[in-house]
Amino acid sequence: MAKLAKRDARSETGLFLLEGPQAVAEALSFRPELVVELFATPTAADRYGDITRAADDAGIEVEFVTEQVLASMADTVTPQGIAAVCRQFPTSIKDILRDGTDGEAPRLIAILEEVRDPGNAGTIVRAADAAGADGVIFTGRSVDLYNPKVVRASTGSIFHVPVAVGIDLEVALQRARLAGLQILAADVKGDDLLQAREDGTLAKPTAWLFGNEARGLLDEQLDQVDRVLTVPIYGRAESMNLATAASVCLYESAFSQRAQG
Repeated sequence: MAKLAKRDARSETGLFLLEGPQAVAEALSFRPELVVELFATPTAADRYGDITRAADDAGIEVEFVTEQVLASMADTVTPQGIAAVCRQFPTSIKDILRDGTDGEAPRLIAILEEVRDPGNAGTIVRAADAAGADGVIFTGRSVDLYNPKVVRASTGSIFHVPVAVGIDLEVALQRARLAGLQILAADVKGDDLLQAREDGTLAKPTAWLFGNEARGLLDEQLDQVDRVLTVPIYGRAESMNLATAASVCLYESAFSQRAQG
């Protein structure tokens, strides 16, 4: 189980590590068929009886282990007494970026290009889920979706919102356009986000493009989008964390789209 902290092992096995009661509860509630093994300390099993009952209902046996054994398996120092091994389940980009001829066309998508920080990536997945997005796309230059830190930061949202992985950015942008989405890039070089709210841009079906934490998006990438926008900073902060800015952008689109009806 501990080897799943490494990307090579995850790629070879098609498995990933799930830690903590919240994430395990979400897996059992939404995708119990993905759970291969479930481990818990006796104390945690008593404390989180709803999880053990859900596992029993799904026909999954809980393997009891000591705190020390669980700590050796997990990626975190304190896995809170519960961890699981799950099958990976990436979504096809075709299923996310439908053109509307077969099912409802998407209205809000997040595309991550060279997002390397696991905490940022997981938080963006969580924000996309909360904002009601139709999916998230990780390009091949971004962190692995099944990195334990990404999984933890998503707090179970990877089981709620479809996520495609390993996609070429050019392919993602092309398919987004074919699905009827405008492409908006979040970058410090862009127009004020509030301008886009006021002129109705944010009410349109949108694919948001978010880039690398350190350098953002390349000029040639910005040239491929419909509009570049930035979240204004009114205080004295030097900059804004990528995941925070992405959350604001996704919610601004969600607010505008819902206000339009």
